Amino acid sequence: MRWPKTETERTIHLRFAPVPGDQPPKSQTGFPETPWNSIGPLVKENVIIAGRAFVIERPSRSDHLLDDSSVQAAFSADEYLPYWTDLWPAARMLAKVILREPWTPGLKALELGCGLALPGIAALSQGLRVTFADYDRTALRFAAKNARANHFQDFDLLPLDWRYPPDDLAFPVILASDLAYELRNLAPLAALIKKALTPGGICLLTDPDRPLAPRLREELTFEGLKFTTEVVRAGEPGGQRTKGTLYRIGHAR
Repeated sequence: MRWPKTETERTIHLRFAPVPGDQPPKSQTGFPETPWNSIGPLVKENVIIAGRAFVIERPSRSDHLLDDSSVQAAFSADEYLPYWTDLWPAARMLAKVILREPWTPGLKALELGCGLALPGIAALSQGLRVTFADYDRTALRFAAKNARANHFQDFDLLPLDWRYPPDDLAFPVILASDLAYELRNLAPLAALIKKALTPGGICLLTDPDRPLAPRLREELTFEGLKFTTEVVRAGEPGGQRTKGTLYRIGHAR
């Protein structure tokens, strides 16, 4: 069972008790943190992308979180669900794209809504300097653990609310996968890409052709961003493959 990731589900500001281990900068407050004692058993798996193996640790039964009282209370209050606990097909799509792109080593990249961080880790393997950004602090902890499990130490963590990005946010590469699932998030997402993407930069965004994709394109156009699209597919070796769309987004000249 996977999370019912639809446009009706909303994220909110929640405050949970901190957990030990990797933490984002303490100067940033007001971000949700999925309770560690609610996550349950973890599993490590080798995720094969374009013939390369990446170690990803994740909750083994993310659907069990639906039975946790704190998660239920958060959903009842404002329909918050910790989507980051699943490895979504669009993340595999984006990682596949990243591995085939020509990159300049040391180029700064921002992964929005990083979750388990597979695309960002693929970017690290290509020599990019990655900042993992997510609304949920526990997701950032998993991003750090997974990056280190793949032998990467040089990366940054950023708790980020798309509606209120830092003024100095600037990256030549932005990576995003499966973020067009809720209507109210599309305008902030497009505005954030416009704000954070440096002139001449590129945003690579993969979407599994969700119903809100046309609205995403409208918001990108409204912000004066140009984009092209192409079909992408990804899946487990020997398993089901998912079709989606890759958006190459940049500033209109």
